[in-house]
Amino acid sequence: MTVRSVAAVDLGATSGRVMIGRIGDGRLDLELVSRFPNGPVEREDGLHWDFGALYEHVVAGLAEAVRREPAIESVGIDSWAVDYGLLRDGELLAEPFHYRDARTARGVEEVHTVAPFAELYGRNGLQFLPFNTLYQYRVDARLADADTALLIPDLIAFLFTGTAVAERTNASTTGLLGVESGEWDAELAERIGIPTHILPTLVDPGETIGTLRADLVERIGKKLPVIAVGSHDTASAVVAAPLSTPHSAYISCGTWGLVGVELTEPVLTDAAREANFTHELGVDRRYRFLHNVTGLWLLSETVRAWEAEDGSRIDLPELLAAASAVTDDVPLFDANDASLSAPGDMPARITTLLGAEAPTTRPAFARSIVESIATAFADAVQTAADLSGRALDSIHLVGGGSLNRLLCQATADRTGRPVLAGPVEATALGNVLVQARALGAAPASLEELRALVAATHEPERFDPR
Repeated sequence: MTVRSVAAVDLGATSGRVMIGRIGDGRLDLELVSRFPNGPVEREDGLHWDFGALYEHVVAGLAEAVRREPAIESVGIDSWAVDYGLLRDGELLAEPFHYRDARTARGVEEVHTVAPFAELYGRNGLQFLPFNTLYQYRVDARLADADTALLIPDLIAFLFTGTAVAERTNASTTGLLGVESGEWDAELAERIGIPTHILPTLVDPGETIGTLRADLVERIGKKLPVIAVGSHDTASAVVAAPLSTPHSAYISCGTWGLVGVELTEPVLTDAAREANFTHELGVDRRYRFLHNVTGLWLLSETVRAWEAEDGSRIDLPELLAAASAVTDDVPLFDANDASLSAPGDMPARITTLLGAEAPTTRPAFARSIVESIATAFADAVQTAADLSGRALDSIHLVGGGSLNRLLCQATADRTGRPVLAGPVEATALGNVLVQARALGAAPASLEELRALVAATHEPERFDPR
């Protein structure tokens, strides 16, 4: 089999990357081409993404990828969920808002006045998160001027190809997609004041969106198709989570920890709604039945605050090694507490939650954060087992969090189940696999794709102590 190459654009809430994926002859690997920062920027009207800079980073990364590997056959784009750009006559009206902007609180109140959460859950199957797209739409005054709304990966694909579509896995995070139909819920949109004409045609992972515009062909160096992947980064990550048995849970861990199981049918029970478990669509119309747990955001924001205090960088591996050596029991806090959701002085807010028990040394403080995240993971894993009726025997922890050995071990200890850590770049691998399958260069089923991941990226096992 010939080795085939594709380009994966993988955009996270704190950084983005462009990678070359190569597949064939028992090979599946990634080459990092570029990595660039991403994050919130404060503007006069609130918190936004610096989308112009993000777009230019992506284009430059793709140009370098083609220079390194002229045989690249396609491009796929994934990113974080829920945020969007508004277009009129093909032009972006303004920078996309950041999901942590405070305006969403008013959107929640206004939407729930019209459609209570219990009704919403029955229609869209989504857990309550105050930044879900329908709440953002409700308070976006620019909506009246727009003719199209595109989530971030779809927006970049539109700027690349001129074709406006909504990839279905990410569309499922808006709150406007029927959980059972997989189609736009036009009646709900109209009822809460969202014009249905802004909702684009839906496409599935593996469909070709279009080809690069002529001006981008000149900049990037090759005329390439843009293939829809699981454009919600968690959807791509779960494709490449090498689930070893039907009784495996997964945790896709980065800024957030997405904790759950893969199902073929939704669990639209009162208990699932009360537990705030979501049904996001996955590749091949699977359901990602999961709970959003605050992940490494707590640690990264804490380190950022300490670095600002010190005026110098902190060596994170060194900090985690010192945290691992802490022998005393550390106090725990609720990692999902609403006070921890916004940027700012994270150590002070965690200290407020811990009160007099707050650790006084940085290693112990970091240990408290990691153990609190692991405890939240353990609670979510057990709830996923209870709600789905599955006896879970292992946990696959993928993404950047799989490099955090302290977190992996703490998760094994607190769940009482073995944790299989890796691959680190599961999201990019899932992106590559869906493109490769569309090109006829990868197996057809998710199970076969995951077997390829397992054969080429052996996980590290952490047994509970």
